[in-house]
Amino acid sequence: MAAVLQRGKKRVWYAVFRDLGGKQCWKRLDAADRKKAQAAADLLEATAQKKKSAQYLRKAFADLYGEFYGQALPTTTAAAYSENWLEAKKLTTADESYASYKQAINRFLEFLGERAQADLADITRNDLVKFRNQIAGKVRASRANFHVLVLRMFFKAAHRDGYLLENPAEYLDSVKNVSGEQRRRRPFTLDEIRTVMALADDEWKSLIRFGLYTGQRLSDLALLTWSNIDLERDEIRLTTRKTGKRLTIPLAAPLREYLESLAGSDETLAPLHPKAFCALERDGRSARLSNAFVELLAQAGLREAQTHQGRGIGRSAGRAASQLSFHSLRHTAVSMLKDAGIAQATVQELIGHDSEEMSALYTHVGRDALRKAAAAFPQI
Repeated sequence: MAAVLQRGKKRVWYAVFRDLGGKQCWKRLDAADRKKAQAAADLLEATAQKKKSAQYLRKAFADLYGEFYGQALPTTTAAAYSENWLEAKKLTTADESYASYKQAINRFLEFLGERAQADLADITRNDLVKFRNQIAGKVRASRANFHVLVLRMFFKAAHRDGYLLENPAEYLDSVKNVSGEQRRRRPFTLDEIRTVMALADDEWKSLIRFGLYTGQRLSDLALLTWSNIDLERDEIRLTTRKTGKRLTIPLAAPLREYLESLAGSDETLAPLHPKAFCALERDGRSARLSNAFVELLAQAGLREAQTHQGRGIGRSAGRAASQLSFHSLRHTAVSMLKDAGIAQATVQELIGHDSEEMSALYTHVGRDALRKAAAAFPQI
């Protein structure tokens, strides 16, 4: 039997018990007397040592909660909690990240079927493993692991909010890459870029130039307006959608030459790439633009043409892994800068990589170093 003790000036009750591995645990209790403290301590011990079934523990905890607080234990359904969780995420994440979270949660609710309207606490780790394995059979490993990450976040929040006694996703493992998925995006060669440019219309030619000479993501480039361009200071200034990082990027000579050839606009908020700008504003994400670029790569013979026939393409099917995409221009920019002998810290600052792990390795990068980096890009 678990022990109960009172400690401190306020004589707070504590439960003392051992878990399944024999480790001694202390838990502070919100109990008014020894009887209630002992009941709570015994329940904690039974939970830690897995002496009772989950259904028994949930009922016992619900009874204890009602006795302690004079109200029913808060409950929710998977569908209801997902709506609240996504609403909170919408306020704290970028549009594209939110869309990815929503897609992952909707897939999980589809997997649950009618159980999405049942108590969230009835979902077990075994359910999550089945969902993960189902997704892993339809999408590439990295995408399946994104779903695992979303489930961990989702159930951690539900546990924090008091709807779960235990977090079933806490020890949910990721899936490993299979041999065919070890390929990663590779940079373009200059000849490949020139081949694509020869087939592209004027707007895509512009986006490709910006992608190569700035290393920025397609969504950020699609939203560029003339207000982001400062020809007097030879700079592009923007805030990335994914990380919210503010970047000041020196204009590479070929990109400046291209911009000077354009008529420009008296309207500073006029987009540089009107069709891409409208598409992104309409969709809220760059998927349609990315697919259009893939079609351009297919025309250039650098990717297989996309088809929806015989592959089950839809919300439950994954996009085929490929070594080339618009994001490859970002890799190309990094590779060219490093090949030109530009310091890694300067490359990170120019391209705008933003991870805690990488940032710890880098120091401040000056304007002269960034201009030297921009000058290292070749003409296409």
